[in-house]
Amino acid sequence: MRARLWLVPPTALALLLALHWASPTPACCPVSKSGKFVVNADQTVLIIWDAATKTQHFIRRASFKSDADDFGFLVPSPSQPQLSESGNEAFPYLQKLTEPEVITRKANHGMGCGCASGSADKRDKDKAVGANVRVLEEKVVAGFNAVVLEADSADALTDWLKEHGYAYSPEVAAWAKPYVDQGWKITALKVAKESKEGKDVSAAALRLSFKTERPLFPYREPDTKSAAELLSAKQRLLRIYFLADARYRGELTKDTPWTGKVAWANKLDASARSNVLQQLKLDEKTGPAEWWLTEFEDNWAYRVAPADVYFSRDPDQGTVKRPPVIQYVSTSWPPLDVTAIALAGALVGPSLIRRIRSKRGQVRTSDA
Repeated sequence: MRARLWLVPPTALALLLALHWASPTPACCPVSKSGKFVVNADQTVLIIWDAATKTQHFIRRASFKSDADDFGFLVPSPSQPQLSESGNEAFPYLQKLTEPEVITRKANHGMGCGCASGSADKRDKDKAVGANVRVLEEKVVAGFNAVVLEADSADALTDWLKEHGYAYSPEVAAWAKPYVDQGWKITALKVAKESKEGKDVSAAALRLSFKTERPLFPYREPDTKSAAELLSAKQRLLRIYFLADARYRGELTKDTPWTGKVAWANKLDASARSNVLQQLKLDEKTGPAEWWLTEFEDNWAYRVAPADVYFSRDPDQGTVKRPPVIQYVSTSWPPLDVTAIALAGALVGPSLIRRIRSKRGQVRTSDA
């Protein structure tokens, strides 16, 4: 079976792009023979930005919805990325750090409510695979078959996809054109579903490290509204943990503000920094010496975005925390527990009743 390929930004794996090549005659095919679809579901991304070296480490833990047995996706980056498997442990660790404070209050009464396999042989790198597309690297990493491509045109890229058994369509070329025109590299990744039952797919965390003038999140994706409706994908949450030397903010365009909101922002101590780097399998010298964590939450709509999200230092360097969670506990003594009281009544009640009835009987006999 040919893999159906998704062409999307690093976390924007969402287009009706499980498009299988239907015929060699037309230049492109808007629908697949099998009619399979794939869209982005909830996604969590961790970005480490080193302003001194202009290096971005992009760790992506994504999930998808698809009725295809296997599919792929394309990841754009401003420069050639280094690909590595990244540990998943950092995500729950950061979630724990930024969770809301639990405040206990007394109530007046009652109860309270894979490791990388290594790159291909050097002789196979940088070889021309067509007139306008070059393979910069091939490797198996984090369970993906990865190929880093450099294309001279979007049409050349779709031609390469066609020749190598991937899906292609006009949407692919339209999505890729801005990146190819700017000389960005495209990483093609294939992933297979572990089970053919169901539509949900989760992939291992993959790290892409690359040079860039500004930290970014590739937010653009093809129109996925129809595919999302067919897959019953009504909503999704994009969460970004952004680690840098200060609190940062995200920007889409001047006319279209980004819908992502800061859910948490504060400095991390040295211990937390060290823990995250170990969990991500990164050197202790990675990134700035002191870290700020800015956590963004975005109710990401299934619609075409006008641009990618770029990050810059926020003029507001204040801390942000989630609202506390209030838990109420009983103030009575001993604490009232309806279940315990009911159980005690069930055990003691019958015996007590028999004793009362027996005593009443004795009194009547005495009276007689």
